Amino acid sequence: MAAVRSNNHNHNRHVICMSLIISVSLYNLPVSLSGDTDALLKLKQSLTNADRVLDTWVPNALPCSWLGVVCFNGMVTGLRLSDMGLSGTIDIDALVEIPGLRTLSFTNNTFTGPIPDFSRLGAIKALLLSYNQFSGIIPSDFFTKLASLKKIWIDSNSFSGPIPESLMELELLKELHIENNHFSGRIPTVKEDLLSFDASNNNLEGPIPESLAKFGENAFSGSGNEKLCGKPLKRACDGNILPSFSPDKNQGSGSGSGSGWGFRMILFLFLAVVVAFLFVFMKSRRKSDDNEFGLMGRINSTDSMVDIHVASSNGYRAPESEGAAAAGMAKRGVGGGGESNRGARTKGGGMTDLVMVNDERGVFGLQDLMKASAEVLGNGGLGSAYKAAMTNGLSVVVKRMRDMNKMGRDVFDAEMKQFGRMRHKNILGPLAYHYRREEKLFVTEYMPKGSLLYVLHGDRGTAHSELNWPTRLKIVKGIARGLSYLYTQFSTYDLPHGNLKSTNVLLSDDYEPLLGDFGFHPLINPTAAGQAMFAYKSPDYIQYQKVSQKTDVYCLGVIILEIITGKFPSQYHSNGKGGTDVVQRVVTAISESREAEVIDPELQGNMGSQSQMLQLIHIGADCTESNPDQRLSMKEAVRRIEEVQV
Repeated sequence: MAAVRSNNHNHNRHVICMSLIISVSLYNLPVSLSGDTDALLKLKQSLTNADRVLDTWVPNALPCSWLGVVCFNGMVTGLRLSDMGLSGTIDIDALVEIPGLRTLSFTNNTFTGPIPDFSRLGAIKALLLSYNQFSGIIPSDFFTKLASLKKIWIDSNSFSGPIPESLMELELLKELHIENNHFSGRIPTVKEDLLSFDASNNNLEGPIPESLAKFGENAFSGSGNEKLCGKPLKRACDGNILPSFSPDKNQGSGSGSGSGWGFRMILFLFLAVVVAFLFVFMKSRRKSDDNEFGLMGRINSTDSMVDIHVASSNGYRAPESEGAAAAGMAKRGVGGGGESNRGARTKGGGMTDLVMVNDERGVFGLQDLMKASAEVLGNGGLGSAYKAAMTNGLSVVVKRMRDMNKMGRDVFDAEMKQFGRMRHKNILGPLAYHYRREEKLFVTEYMPKGSLLYVLHGDRGTAHSELNWPTRLKIVKGIARGLSYLYTQFSTYDLPHGNLKSTNVLLSDDYEPLLGDFGFHPLINPTAAGQAMFAYKSPDYIQYQKVSQKTDVYCLGVIILEIITGKFPSQYHSNGKGGTDVVQRVVTAISESREAEVIDPELQGNMGSQSQMLQLIHIGADCTESNPDQRLSMKEAVRRIEEVQV
């Protein structure tokens, strides 16, 4: 009893000391940071659903550690509150009390009503309100006091009335997206050095300002804009039909015949790429089957393309496409991608460019890809994938992504740069990417061994026989370490991975797992994300209509149970048919104390390690708790996995 009292006494002393440390630390905070804490807590009170999603926003805690809070040198400089299901009233009085605030993102929530009075935040540089339900007329002088704004994304709302004149007069403005609203009237003249613009799907009319013609027809088309006229549309303002015109985004207006001919050449070359990929895709459809993985065809492509040499990337490998893993298939492949601003681009703004990360794997360009021997790998949730074996001996996978229009070019480039800087033995680094508004191409190195899903379920030969207990545990630990790294790199993301499943875990020759298709959630259009990403097949979204970092934990749990049971999870099927409900199977077995029965029979030769296998089964079960609040955190899941021994 004395020992117990001593331990309790020591514990209480420890708690008191920690409380004193916290109190002293907060007492000594700079006045501005202390004020930021109070202001953010005040903001939280004005938001609906905030208590659940902003549970890290609590008193006596440093705001720079809170979800969605961006800091620089200890000062709150931005709020990234996207994709959180928030609504209510945005407390502008609270935001005014944060002097260092420069960026605001409330993208993809459910806010309604008139635009909040952000005009009081004169120092902000980026305002992102896309995909909400804001409505009403924005006052003409609303943006007059927001002279520092560089990026304004208010698209995909229900704003109406004329486009505010003050919006088009901002001197520093570089990105303006007002598409998918109900704006009416004429488009005011805007400064010529705007880099990104879209006003499609509104109710606009009249001539398009000459300074905006460089953004192409898609920036002005769509339902409601039928009364717009002038370049780049085919409707002349006198009622005649204009010749087709779709200039390069970085080309100035008023191009002469020489620049027009240059553009036509670029357009012709670009169309050659598209036609070539369509040719590959159409030939791949000669055969099909009923499961979601598809069949692969063999296609040789000798189409030539403009030679654009750029620096290549590292030797990391990308995740397999969805088309590579049905039983009996003889081939498999990968897909993923990333970017750095290294590498050559065409003068016209990148219509035929290939942007690479580094030069450790040699030099290749689009011409090299088009001359490569090509093989269709499949058409998965995030895009179709092709293997290209180039003449220099490097085999790569090109994945076409059609639903990544959520962000503008500059934001997209910034995200890709972060991808390109990532280095970890269990993370698939990117080789290159190619940007177009309509679709993106991601280039990654091909890995012959293929994905975890293929080796577990598709290949019953040598590769599968090598999946003994030490190898499977190595794979689980590698996946966990890769996720731990992602959670440090994308700590503010709702879904640091977002599409974690065995198709997107590639295996090296020594069975080291590499994670691919990660970090795409902020880039993918919400509708497409709901259909394509595995996170949206979790109970979190099905039952609660939300996803979070705990959703990745659920996906990790499914992979763990898949590895230990050797069963194909029914959770991977979008139609709910086929496979085994590994989660329910394990839950039932645990409740009946017969966990050993769910272990893959292939592991019977390692039954001396059964206690460790059972330990891993319980970790997988705890990761797949249907209630996210009762589920393990990623940090705890990784810690427990590391404790399992061979």
